Amino acid sequence: MLQGAKYITKRDKVRIVQRMNRIILASASPQRKTLLESLNVAFEVIPSTIDEAECEEREPAKRAMTLAVIKAQDIADKNPDAYVIGCDTLVVASDGTLLEKPKDAADARFMLEKQSDSASIVHSGLAVIGPGGQVAQGLSSSTVMFKNLPEEEVDWWISTEEWKERSGSVQIDGRGQLMSERIEGDFSS
Repeated sequence: MLQGAKYITKRDKVRIVQRMNRIILASASPQRKTLLESLNVAFEVIPSTIDEAECEEREPAKRAMTLAVIKAQDIADKNPDAYVIGCDTLVVASDGTLLEKPKDAADARFMLEKQSDSASIVHSGLAVIGPGGQVAQGLSSSTVMFKNLPEEEVDWWISTEEWKERSGSVQIDGRGQLMSERIEGDFSS
């Protein structure tokens, strides 16, 4: 043992952990939870309840960033001792149509048909608000090239219900990747 070294007891560890700041993911997204778990850090999930429709920003990249900040701020206001992570992802079809979360299966079908055999831009905004109120933010944009989606494939995807709560009606991980040909940019964005 080194001269002056001290063993850390279980009680000391508890005190250290209690002094550390909490990390909160302000999102119910299973994909975001999995990404954060892969970093091997302890965190809580407290989804923001803001109404995205109230955001007046219309430019897609700015809208994704604005919503990420608003979601993080919603939870940070209630948890001022924590680092809060807010995220938002928006999809823009090749014709410029903003494809947010579908209202129902018919809306999801419309979005899938619009993206079939074309490229969509995916904007993912990330905001972290610290205990002192400081905000760090960033945006990642990727291009997803969709293969031609025949009606049977669209029907199958609608039947999975994995389009629910997904911008553009698609998730690129899991079975959703079967609908894309390639991704240019960060897969995780």
